[in-house]
Amino acid sequence: MRPAHVDAPSRTALLAPLTGAVLEIGAGDGANLASFGPDVSWCGIEPDRRRRNRLLARADGLGMDVQVDDGFAEHLEAPDASVDAVVSTTVLCTVQDPTAALAEVRRVLVPGGRFVFWEHVAAPAWTPVRVAQELWSWRAPDGCRANRDTLTSIRAAGFADVQVSTFTQPGPLGLAIPFIAGHATT
Repeated sequence: MRPAHVDAPSRTALLAPLTGAVLEIGAGDGANLASFGPDVSWCGIEPDRRRRNRLLARADGLGMDVQVDDGFAEHLEAPDASVDAVVSTTVLCTVQDPTAALAEVRRVLVPGGRFVFWEHVAAPAWTPVRVAQELWSWRAPDGCRANRDTLTSIRAAGFADVQVSTFTQPGPLGLAIPFIAGHATT
């Protein structure tokens, strides 16, 4: 049975309620920074130097004091149970080992901490969108594997509760690309 279509939640609706220490994996060029509320101590992990530099410039333009570290989601430098929330937006498609990355997310979250995600996911098998995802994943820049079953990985990671919305976003060639957004708690 296919899930009912749900309008895409805004990133601000997902991120603005967060407070305390927030770690964003694959922070990119800081596209999410303006969506966080004022009660956030933000740290980003981004392996690409050019994106880190753009992120720092964006943070400066927003008047935000942030910490940006080089690193990978599969090997976070943060101590155990040290952050209140971890954020991932279109990142789990590019990590080398999603299982290891999600284990790291759980490790660094405080008890009751929240993992907030916005990710594109695999379309049903043998659909035109899935065929396009398979082709894209074969030659995608930045190692994007659009054909991953990310929701299954999140649910299998051992979180206490997973709340998710499914929706589609317009993609290339008029294709409706499936996404998930939501949160999971430890």
